[in-house]
This record gives sequence, structure tokens and C-alpha cells, in this order.
Amino acid sequence: MKKALITAGAVATALSAATLLSISHAAAKQKMEQCYGVALAGENDCKAGPGTSCEGTSTIDYQGNAWKLVPAGTCEDIVIDDERSGSLEPLDRDNPEQ
Repeated sequence: MKKALITAGAVATALSAATLLSISHAAAKQKMEQCYGVALAGENDCKAGPGTSCEGTSTIDYQGNAWKLVPAGTCEDIVIDDERSGSLEPLDRDNPEQ
């Protein structure tokens, strides 16, 4: 009987820990945003315009229609050079079809 109680307690503890980790992961994920025009070629997190599928498919550095996840609230503060910065919306610059 003691073994059953210990095992039940261990399972409850493991489930509680898993739940906390899951909540923590969800909270961390919510604090990220998609930032267009800041990924190096092949290092985007997803979407890279027509002819590409997802992660790692951008073909141009800072491709305007490819995004990378960045901490929320930082995207538009990312400055590549005097002419380029991050955007919360897809950009028409530095795209392969241009």
C-alpha cells in the first residue's frame, strides 16, 4: 500500500511539473513576434514568399517576405543598415522575384 501511495505521489508530481513546463513554454512563445526582413539567407523561421515552403528557405539575406521570431516589441528596433530595419508586415524589398 505504501508503494502505491509513493508511486501515485510521484506521478502527481511529474504531471504537475509537466503542466508547469507546458504553461511556461506557452508563455515564452507568446512573447515572440514574427519580424520580416531580418533573417540571413536560409535562416528564416518560416514563410519566404512564392516558391518557398517554410523554415530555412529564404534565398537572400534580409529577404523582405521572410520572417524570424524575435522577442515581442523588438522587431521594429532591429536596424540592418541605414536603409533597412525589421517590420511586423512582409516587405517588398530584397525579394528573389525582384
